[in-house]
Amino acid sequence: MPYIAINTSKPLSAAQKDELKTALGEKITVIPGKSESRLMVDISDNHTMYLAGEKRELAYVDVKCYGATEFENQKAFTEVVFEIVQRVTGLPQNGIYLTYSEFANWGTLGSMK
Repeated sequence: MPYIAINTSKPLSAAQKDELKTALGEKITVIPGKSESRLMVDISDNHTMYLAGEKRELAYVDVKCYGATEFENQKAFTEVVFEIVQRVTGLPQNGIYLTYSEFANWGTLGSMK
């Protein structure tokens, strides 16, 4: 199950949140074996965010996936996420940050996989 959390300083409308969710759901298939049917998206907007001691307009995207993925697939997905977040929020690429984490174990349905 992929989990994508987006935290941003920008206030987002319900339509923008839906656009992010839909676009991420379409593009998660860049990662082999991943699909929208198992994707969880968490969008938190209107945060106060600082970088290098200064208040800035930013977005931080945290992608977590069960299982290992080739670097090229991670890179391709990262690039489409940057494009999506930039298009929907209006933030420049230098105001968007992303981490990608993989886990061998994942808890669901009351147990550990």
